[in-house]
Amino acid sequence: MDISERDYIQSIERGFAVLRAFSETLTSPTLAEVATATGLSRPAVRRILLTLQHLGYVTGNGGRWSLTARVLTLGEHYSAANTLVNLAMPHLERIAERTRESASLGVLDGPDVIYAARVPVRRIMSINVAVGTRVPAFATSMGRALLAWEDSETVAAVLDATTFTPYTARTLTSRDALIGELEHVRAQGYSHTYGELEDGLISLAAPVRNSSGAVAGVLASSTSAGRSTPQRFRTEVAPILVAHAERLSAELGYT
Repeated sequence: MDISERDYIQSIERGFAVLRAFSETLTSPTLAEVATATGLSRPAVRRILLTLQHLGYVTGNGGRWSLTARVLTLGEHYSAANTLVNLAMPHLERIAERTRESASLGVLDGPDVIYAARVPVRRIMSINVAVGTRVPAFATSMGRALLAWEDSETVAAVLDATTFTPYTARTLTSRDALIGELEHVRAQGYSHTYGELEDGLISLAAPVRNSSGAVAGVLASSTSAGRSTPQRFRTEVAPILVAHAERLSAELGYT
């Protein structure tokens, strides 16, 4: 939604930019490091950090800053208020029980997919996957299942914002190749990737629709090449994933 300059509050944008500066590589940054990461001036960053400290979201010690546990309440409030997450959890638990592999709910956010809910079974990826983790849409089964049924304008906007990084030798790095893959996903009704985000990672994702028929999220399941093969995992898990995605869609009002 477009917003007028008069209604736009830049200080809020800057506050969230500072919060997003904290990452796996910047867990306890200095003020200067936050300023570099955000592109803001040091005086502006200092005022924002002191405000966030007063509100209880960050803490400072020895010139370094860290997030506090209060930040987690933002995600908790989202989960508590989000019907999709609440309805998805029993399905994720059942998928994990039946497959003995991790199950996740993903939603699209620009060129990325955000893990909105997750039932972990074992760690299969070297990256730290938890609720709130972002992964690139173009290189993941979740992203492709989310994009496959989007309108052409949304897909074009996502691809325009995508840096086609070759994470592995298998990663699709061509815009045209990805568009062709989205057509394949639509035809089979789910997405299947192998070794594109990380070597040996096998992943499936099926679309979840809301009452209007739009894809609101995806249910996904992943394993490693050491535990299964791409074909066997697809044969055994895809029907389970698709069935739960259809049931969840029905619970959201899709007919």
